Amino acid sequence: MLVSASKMLKDARAGQYAVGQFNINNLEWTKAILQTAQENNSPVILGVSEGAGKYMAGYKTVVGMVNGMLEELNITVPVALHLDHGSYEGAKKVIEAGFSSVMFDGSHYPIEENITKTKEIIAIANSKGISVEAEVGSIGGEEDGVVGAGEIADPKECKQIADLGVDMLAAGIGNIHGQYPENWQGLNFDALAQIQDATGEMPLVLHGGTGIPDAMIKEAISLGVAKINVNTECQLVFAAATRKYIEAGKDLEGKGFDPRKIFAPGVDAIKAIVKEKMELFGSVNKA
Repeated sequence: MLVSASKMLKDARAGQYAVGQFNINNLEWTKAILQTAQENNSPVILGVSEGAGKYMAGYKTVVGMVNGMLEELNITVPVALHLDHGSYEGAKKVIEAGFSSVMFDGSHYPIEENITKTKEIIAIANSKGISVEAEVGSIGGEEDGVVGAGEIADPKECKQIADLGVDMLAAGIGNIHGQYPENWQGLNFDALAQIQDATGEMPLVLHGGTGIPDAMIKEAISLGVAKINVNTECQLVFAAATRKYIEAGKDLEGKGFDPRKIFAPGVDAIKAIVKEKMELFGSVNKA
């Protein structure tokens, strides 16, 4: 059964660890992430961008697939199904479709409009027991057409959004989506500390978890980050493992062309990276 992300993130914030959000793109990715969470007794958040939702034939299809897997695979750890960087209309659609958590990304609006729209999404979601993530200060890079310049969030604006009653807050601190460039300056921990002071016990969210050094991840967790998003890294290892299989001619051996065989190395690679991240984030045996 899908659950809100609220309790798992409050527990993580109090316990000084983070829950990983791993984005899903198809059945194979979803199965790999759920099995890894179960094997490691870790809570997990399945992230779905609006583009991925469309690719997987719509939000109701995604909900049906995930709920089916929870039952058929005997998944007992807490699992939240979460819209990633949702638009105002997208957020309303996933709430109706049966997601258990939603992000409304109003960071590109003036703060007054961000507050107004976030408040409206909270009211709709809370009536159904669905957790809400909001964002202040856009995340750098591009994800499914959502482009952020990577602003550092204003702690006062973070407090304004946090006070609305969101369950988690994404705040820009120099993090970006995708692969980090060589000249990246790193996370701004002074800004993160100020945001933590302004928002109190609010679980904070770190987007763009791929490529951030382990020491920075651990410091971010110590400063209130309770949810870390990983997407690009799963894509990279899946692509590399699949490429290796094809380049080795495995698809030409026997029935190696069977898609279940072609995808298998990539699935194993995703399971390995998800386990690695869960260990780094400290969520193993926290279900």
